[in-house]
Parts: sequence; C-alpha cells; structure tokens
Amino acid sequence: MQVNELAAWRLLAARTNEIGVMRISGLFDSEPDRLDYLSAEAVGLYVDLSKSLVSKQIFELLVALAKERCLEDAIVGLFRGDRVNGTENRPALHTLLREPTPEIEEPDQAERREQIARMRKQVNGFCDRFSRGGLTGHDGTRIHDIVSIGIGGSHLGPELVCDALRNEISPDVNVHFVANVDGGNLHRVLVNLDPSSTFFIVASKSFATAETLLNARTARDWIVTAFNNPAAIKTHFAAVTANQTGAMTFGIEKHNIFPMWDWVGGRYSLWSAIGLPIAIALGTSVFERLLAGAHSMDEHFRNTELRKNIPVMHALVALWHNNFCDYNSLCVVPYDDRLRLLPAFLQQLEMESNGKRITFDNELTEYDTAPVIWGGVGSNAQHAFFQQLHQGTRHAPVEFIVALTHPQSGDEHHSSLIANCFAQSEALMLGSNDDSSTDKADPESDLNLAAHRNSPGNRPSSTIVMKALTPESLGALLALYEHKTFVQGVIWNINSFDQWGVELGKSLAGTMLNEIRSGEHGHHDPSTLALLARLKDART
Repeated sequence: MQVNELAAWRLLAARTNEIGVMRISGLFDSEPDRLDYLSAEAVGLYVDLSKSLVSKQIFELLVALAKERCLEDAIVGLFRGDRVNGTENRPALHTLLREPTPEIEEPDQAERREQIARMRKQVNGFCDRFSRGGLTGHDGTRIHDIVSIGIGGSHLGPELVCDALRNEISPDVNVHFVANVDGGNLHRVLVNLDPSSTFFIVASKSFATAETLLNARTARDWIVTAFNNPAAIKTHFAAVTANQTGAMTFGIEKHNIFPMWDWVGGRYSLWSAIGLPIAIALGTSVFERLLAGAHSMDEHFRNTELRKNIPVMHALVALWHNNFCDYNSLCVVPYDDRLRLLPAFLQQLEMESNGKRITFDNELTEYDTAPVIWGGVGSNAQHAFFQQLHQGTRHAPVEFIVALTHPQSGDEHHSSLIANCFAQSEALMLGSNDDSSTDKADPESDLNLAAHRNSPGNRPSSTIVMKALTPESLGALLALYEHKTFVQGVIWNINSFDQWGVELGKSLAGTMLNEIRSGEHGHHDPSTLALLARLKDART
C-alpha cells in the first residue's frame, strides 16, 4: 500500500483547501499553545516550527501518519541494526560510530564495536604522532599541510566541520580539501604548498571513485617529481577505504590505511575514519565532543515521543509543505559564516538519500519525495535571492539557523546579524501591505508604487537556535538532519541509504572518457555528438 492510501494521508489531503485561506499570523491568535506544540528544545538546540502553515489539527494528523507508517518501530530497527538499506542488504549504523558505551550485546554489534575501537585507536595514534611532530615527510621535514582528497560523502562532511569549527584548529596545521575532478581545484591548493611538508589523505570507500583516484594520482606524481623518488609516496600518503588492497597497490603503507565498512554510507560517514582530517585539525578531544553531541541527539531521537521529538517534528512539518502545500524546494539559510557550507552538505544528505521514485514495494511513488535543497549564508543571501522569497510567485519554505553568541564577532556585528535573521523570519510571515499609500515613483506615471512595494507574507519558515556553535551543538545539528532525512524516507517508503542514480552517471562518464581518449565515438544523440566534435576541434 502506498502512503497516500493511508487514512491519515487522506485526511491531510482533505485539509489542503485550508492552505489558501490559512494565515500563519492568524494561527498565533487562534492557538494560544501554538509555540508550545510546534517548538522543542534538546541537546543544546531550540527548534521553532511555529511559523509554518501547520495548524494543531494538521500537526496531529502528521503524527498519526507517522504512527501509521510504524515510524517508532523503524527507529528501533535503525539502531538495532536491521537491514534498512534493502537494495544493498545492509544496515545503516552510522549511529554506532558515536555511541560511547555498549548498549546492545548482539554478536554482530559486538564485532562492529571492536572494529570501531580499533579504528579510533589508529586515528588517535596518528593524530598524536602528528601533534608531537612525529609525522615527517620523505626528507624528514615536519608535516604542516594536510590535503584531503575525496568527493561527496568523503568530502562534504569533513570540510563542513573543519570550516565550522575553524576557531578550534591547531596553529600547527593547515587542512585543505580537494574534490572536483577539475584539475584547477587541485592546482589551486598545491601551488602554494611545499611537497616536503605536505601529506595527503585519499578518502574513498571503494578506492575506485574516478574523480578521487585521478586527483590522487596527480598528487602522487607531484610528490614523486619533487623528490625524484617513488618511495616518497610512503611518507606522504594515507587512505581511508574499505579496499586495503587497492590502497596498497597505489603505494600507501598498510599502517596508514584506515578502515571503512559497508554498514556506513558515505554521506553518513564523517563520524568514521573519514573524519581523520577533522581529528588532525581540531584534535581528538574536539572530535570526541562532536561525536558526543551527535550521540546525544541519537538518544533524544530514539527515546522521545513523536510529538516532542525534534527530528520527527522537523521532518513532519517539512513533509506537509512538500507533499500537501506543493512547495517543491527548501531554502536553508544559516546566519553564521562558519556554517556557509551547510546548504551544500544538506543537498547531498537529503537529495541523495531521498531523491527516489521507487518504493520498497517496487512501485513508482504516487507522490513527491525529496524537495530541491538550496540556500546560502545570511545576511549575504538577503541581497541575492530573498527578493524571490518575499515577492516571487514560487514559494519556498526557509530554514534559518543561528547561534546566539559568537566568540569572534563583536556585539555590534553579532546583534546586527541576529536582528536580520529574526526580522527576515517575521517578515516572511507578516509581509507588508501599504494600500493606503498613493506614492508614485514618477508623478506622470500610472504605476502604483504601493502595489510594487507590498509583500504577501504567509511564507513559512523554521528557526533552529543554538546558544553557541560548539563541537557538541554542531554534532547535534548534523545528527538532527540525518534523522530528519530517515524519518521522511520511512514515511515515503523509500530507501534513504542507496544512490543508484549516482552510479548511472559514473558509468556513462567512464564510457565517454574512453571514447574521448581513443577519439572513436560510439552511438550518441546528435547533441552529444556535436559536443564531442567541438571538443576534438578545440584540441587540434
């Protein structure tokens, strides 16, 4: 049975006629407890969903829908290690990576905990060696620059965390990230580095990701050329991978190969050895605090009833806007430069996880799944796309994220930032109406300036507030979004843990690359053939 056939879904669909007449500001007047039932606080995060197009009756139906889809059982299964990734017959146990003490004694879980413990010991030993100055290059120079080479889940999470917690980074290290197969990306990083003091971490679960391996081979050539010695690879490279043989064939020493496992998906992997750049840059104690914050959100998610469960509430309100209000995109705006990479991280997390059209029952969905995620950092975004948000014809719910304190921002700066954040949230809801004005831009013009100034309002938003952006609150925030994504996948009855669409693009790119190298083109559409011809002309 598809979810749109369930009783709660049908009742929700019957209420969509209220959307056109519902005013968010009016709901505050008619529902005295609105802020109470549409906000919650846990693990250092306060989540306010009250400026959404959700009435109390609709919220209760959304909770009923979650119960009809057996969400509570699904949450238990996720943490228990059920094979929730059905198409690949795997569990998704990223939560186990941040669990401090054993709570489940099943043999599979015990073995995985031992694997995690060995990985943590290896990571901690490597970081200790680095911090003591014991990590040296081929000529004995102390390593100061770490270059992480990965893409997607092996890149976005670690880069986000290092940037968000930039004020915690040790002055003895510079961490750089390379993902794009565009050679200009790697060149931009390497041009200012000294090979003697540079160390590379190649992050690829399969050690077969085309973009990552191409960048890694170019980096390897850079090191070999600098020292005129292939043996230099051994002291300038590490790998995070499940393919130890592939990494060793590349030239990486066994003791510098960190494990990954098939029960941790790439976009959920920053908590694993993929987070090695985080641990090096910030120190293992800060990394442990990040894990602790995420674990606290895990505990909140698995132990809190649905109506006050922050990831569940967040997911349900967003699902209402997506599936019933027909708002097919979601705008994420952190009012904190340290979180400027969060929209890109969430694009992968939510769109790669839930951008699916086939249910677990092997049917085409009869409803929309993941919306388009986009956004930017405030207050810059106010001078870019906020015009569309306030007065455009397409509606997009907005998620505001802000820290109430900032150690590197003076009171005047930070007060201005927060004022803009809170004001934008209120302005989206209230809009403006200046019908009484008869002003004209030009006395000779028939244009009604008031009409051009007016904003309709009633545009929904949510606000996530933390007292301070710390390793703990950042860990909790990222775990919140992971669990939100899982909740929506359960309700849509799709697999949030595979990515076959990504694999299709990789396959076609490989075929195309072979044709470009050989100069012999296979069968393609006229457009692609014309593009290939232009490439050939440009290179001759």
